[in-house]
Amino acid sequence: MGGQVPRGRERICFLAAASEEARIAVDRLASRYGNIPAEECHVIVALGGDGFMLQTLHDTRELGCPVYGMNRGSIGFLMNSYDTDNLRSRLEAAEEEIVNPLSMDAVDLSGRHHKALAINEVSLFRACPQVIKLRIFVDGRSRLDELVCDGALVCTPAGSTAYNYSAHGPILPLGSDVLALTAMAAFRPRRWRGALLPKSASVKFEVLEPEKRPCMADADGRSATRVREVSVAIEPSIKHRILFDPGLGLQERLLREQFE
Repeated sequence: MGGQVPRGRERICFLAAASEEARIAVDRLASRYGNIPAEECHVIVALGGDGFMLQTLHDTRELGCPVYGMNRGSIGFLMNSYDTDNLRSRLEAAEEEIVNPLSMDAVDLSGRHHKALAINEVSLFRACPQVIKLRIFVDGRSRLDELVCDGALVCTPAGSTAYNYSAHGPILPLGSDVLALTAMAAFRPRRWRGALLPKSASVKFEVLEPEKRPCMADADGRSATRVREVSVAIEPSIKHRILFDPGLGLQERLLREQFE
């Protein structure tokens, strides 16, 4: 069952994704180690994939306890390997990473504000057959008068290997204090490949012709439709605590990803 765990990691709460594989894994672990309610635990063990890990981090952020993921999904970039043995020893040795999320404030055509947090990225997508047109402001200054594209995103280093990387954006080392601004299928300017911004930067997207070319915005699965303006900035007051097995933290994973 493992050795002594550091104070603050003795009481474990197991949470499972909706898949049968994840539910079976939680039943096995809970029968062996016990299962404490999330409000009373010292550490949360999330069983599922990366999507469930993001959901768990969002849902439990006010509890302030760290989350240790075990992969019962597919890719599992944010997860540790699944094993029912020696969990207490693994929690004892686990290394903690702190991740600040992005805040999104999307204003729709009716003037309603849609606010959400994103650990990976805030994205804008076309919601019609036509491309969308965006004007981009950084720290209140217009930097690109018109980006004609399928979409654009702002991502954190933790999210830089996700959708950002698929859109040919750069992988950002953890602790680099930068954000990536990446276009998706940019048509004009044809050669524009995005930008690297200071972590402190605030980005605003103004949707041009929003009624003719409707656009949606998304923050880790929390969406707003028919938006006319989207503001994005890091939220330093919120700190997500993620646990990884020794030598397999985010920094190592981000580095590995660039050589695979």
